[in-house]
Amino acid sequence: QVQLVESGGGLVQAGDSLRLSCAASGFTNRKYNMAWFRQAPGMEREFLGCISWNGVTTIYGDSVKGRFTISRDNAKNTEYLQMTSLKPEDTAVYYCAADLVAWGTPSPRDYFHWGQGTQVIVSS
Repeated sequence: QVQLVESGGGLVQAGDSLRLSCAASGFTNRKYNMAWFRQAPGMEREFLGCISWNGVTTIYGDSVKGRFTISRDNAKNTEYLQMTSLKPEDTAVYYCAADLVAWGTPSPRDYFHWGQGTQVIVSS
């Protein structure tokens, strides 16, 4: 059974940095692409970016390009989201997602596996 578990969320101040982690388990095929999304109250789930199964290629959403960095350590089966220069509008629940087929698509419907989410609150 595939499981994705996010961690690292919390309360930070504007301008701070924060790193989220997503630990994956249960994949029998290691060639799964991973992505990060976030969802603020009353808003649709927003695509932040994704990373290919081998960690070579990343794609970012326009709202976080240049501030957020996605990486992965396949030896640890873990994906990371490094966030810098955080703003109050970055406040949301952050989700990691994984899929064997989906790549670069911003639609949450295209990703089969999801974590439970981790809350990030950025105070001004």
